[in-house]
Amino acid sequence: MSPLPADFADLERFGAWVLSTERERHARRYAVSMEEIRDFYDTMKPRMEAVVAYLNKYALDEMPDEARNLYQLGLSLMEVSTAVEMFGRQRAVEGFDAAQMVPIE
Repeated sequence: MSPLPADFADLERFGAWVLSTERERHARRYAVSMEEIRDFYDTMKPRMEAVVAYLNKYALDEMPDEARNLYQLGLSLMEVSTAVEMFGRQRAVEGFDAAQMVPIE
């Protein structure tokens, strides 16, 4: 992974969450423990206001690599937020297998 912007260097330990597709983010959520998800969530969520403020400096298609990595961390936070806030586990409660859905990317 390319590094993150200097103000977010403390988040580099979450480099495995820098994923470019929804399928990759979803697969990672299913593959790791709730402890790891919770650590990522608890660290990223309080930083999101600063993340959004930083990313707003760039057009989506003109982000430098460091900003794109930060953007992808934010997308991963959105992926895990339901696991933490609603389900209390990686998978949906009484849901269907997400592998049945094939997003268009």
